[in-house]
Amino acid sequence: MLHAAPGILYIVPTPIGNLGDLSPRAQDVLSSVAAIAAEDTRHSRQLLQQFAIKNDVFALHEHNERERAAKVIERLQSGDSIALISDAGTPLISDPGYVLVQQCRAAGVKVVALPGPCAITTALSAAGLPTDRFTFEGFLPAKPQQRRKALSALLDEPRTMVFYESPHRILHTLKDLQEVMGNDRSLVVARELTKQFETYLSGSISEVLQQVEVDSNQQRGEFVLVLAGAPVQEFAAADEQQALRTVQLLRQHLPLKKAAACAAEIHGVRKNQLYQLALDADNT
Repeated sequence: MLHAAPGILYIVPTPIGNLGDLSPRAQDVLSSVAAIAAEDTRHSRQLLQQFAIKNDVFALHEHNERERAAKVIERLQSGDSIALISDAGTPLISDPGYVLVQQCRAAGVKVVALPGPCAITTALSAAGLPTDRFTFEGFLPAKPQQRRKALSALLDEPRTMVFYESPHRILHTLKDLQEVMGNDRSLVVARELTKQFETYLSGSISEVLQQVEVDSNQQRGEFVLVLAGAPVQEFAAADEQQALRTVQLLRQHLPLKKAAACAAEIHGVRKNQLYQLALDADNT
């Protein structure tokens, strides 16, 4: 058995569903540290009991992290080793821990992160969408207007996008995706990853929405949404000059950003690309 070294903060991923995914190394660290900082002590004690890990567990979550970080660092500097865990998956990924890790780094305390379960990489690896470049957007805003605004800002994002979503918002989010991104963008909804009722639904946004709407079972559990990025649109030099000419005409009455957006709609090109071309033209 490996034993935790003194004075180290260990970042320990825990299973997102299947208990078999808690690695032997993670079990050794959790068994041998001086204490475990957990997002929800009640939830984590149940997990620890499954592996007969009897250790001191204290709460460290988004509401008390700043307050408790100094005390944790004091313990680490005195020689205690401490493990940080979240309710499921890898700590800090849409979970608490950033403040503590940042302050540990600033104080010269060693931080060791163990590899392990993460819903992002699990969903991406099985989604069948491009994975060479992707962006993780976490949870979208809960309020509809803010959610649609956040999605609108990602309309031209060329990378694959990954979102987390909860069961009581999944339908609303899918409908907002359809409204903002259109019907045809490829989407994969991964549900209950590594658990008994794990499901992957794939197709266009409209197809996936229809599958979720007609099956209430597909509205339960925890979700990862993997959305295809915007198609990269290249346009010929002649089209480029024509679009830039439209931008210049519109700029007589509109700010550049608005002019580029209007011209992009007229010519069927990406507004961000056209805006950058206009900026480049100004600098030549």
